Amino acid sequence: MNDTKFHNNESNNGALLPRIYSPTFQPLLQSLLATLADIDFDYEQEREKLSINSPDTNIKIRALEKLKARHYERRQPYIQQLAILQKRMMELRA
Repeated sequence: MNDTKFHNNESNNGALLPRIYSPTFQPLLQSLLATLADIDFDYEQEREKLSINSPDTNIKIRALEKLKARHYERRQPYIQQLAILQKRMMELRA
């Protein structure tokens, strides 16, 4: 599986070049993104279960709202860490 990301480099006439992350940041970046993917997958699985197994619409709506709130709360620390990591990477580029 090829994990190379591409970005548009204007100094190279718009050609797509591989985006290379520092070996210092790449493991943390991959870990954060994998954790977010796991959280999102869990959320989608739980949503499906609620949609299938909950016959009462009002209960389903409340349960989905709680699930959505929990999903947001679980994601936030990782989103914050990604923002910090992005800031550090941008500072090193400048």
